[in-house]
Amino acid sequence: MKPTGKVAALVVAIAAFAVLPVFLKSYGVYLCTLFCVTLMATYGLNLTVGYAGQMSLGQAAFYGIGAYIAATALKAGIPFFVILPLAAIVCFAVGLALGFPALRVQHHYLAFATLGFNVLVFLMMRNEEKLTGGTFGISGIPRPTLFRLSLDGVLPFFWFTLFFTVLLISLLWWLLRSPWGRAFAALRDNPIRAESLGVNITAYTLLAFAIGAACAGIAGVFFAALVQFVEPAPFHFSASLMMLLAVIVGGSGRFFGPVLGTVVIVLLPEWLRFMQNWYLAAFGFAIVALMIWLPGGILSIPDRVNLKGRGR
Repeated sequence: MKPTGKVAALVVAIAAFAVLPVFLKSYGVYLCTLFCVTLMATYGLNLTVGYAGQMSLGQAAFYGIGAYIAATALKAGIPFFVILPLAAIVCFAVGLALGFPALRVQHHYLAFATLGFNVLVFLMMRNEEKLTGGTFGISGIPRPTLFRLSLDGVLPFFWFTLFFTVLLISLLWWLLRSPWGRAFAALRDNPIRAESLGVNITAYTLLAFAIGAACAGIAGVFFAALVQFVEPAPFHFSASLMMLLAVIVGGSGRFFGPVLGTVVIVLLPEWLRFMQNWYLAAFGFAIVALMIWLPGGILSIPDRVNLKGRGR
């Protein structure tokens, strides 16, 4: 397909998704909005894991930091468009602070370091009641307004979230096609060769890690405004595992991989609920089957088909 055809198909797909909630009930609209929110976080993780080649299991911690910043600030009356960059900057800074010592180790050692960070942040959210509300959480979080128009309705807030999701993904698209993006890809493919070509491995790895953390922080702001109640459970390390699963299932290092992966972790369990008590077992079986037959992710199917065709 020609580039113009791909762009046209993408625009049609986004427009169709934007119209879809009009025909859904409120819970369906909520799921579509949650899909957009989760997609922001998984795209950030795809930058860290898929393009910079670093294994992270702490994405839910940054997600939670952004959510708690939003919950506290929105209740204090701070404008949403002040909170959004604030959460991104805080998570970017925390990502840098964590990344500098953590990135001295690689692969599964880095995964354990970020997992430990996620557990630490989760325990702080649960135990520091004066700051986070503990297990009781923070309720009554107001939704933002846009030009004095309330976004309390499920449809207006969905369109608002979808716009910022597309904007964030567009910025990552630009980043990955810039010299920085090519440096990230070089790090993933062959760090030694990248260093020999003058790429500052430490700086670019830190940058990818911090940008991924900032994306999760932005997603957390939208999550707090969506559910209007924040408590520690959604930011458990198991949420980080699910986000990593989304990146791998969709296709790690493939730009649209997080879209399919997020469909799997957010929407597939809901589609399987007709199985009642067996839906989680069916979900687990589907994931195992995908990992066995498609280790490169769903977006690797065309490559496998081409290879089989050449083999014949």
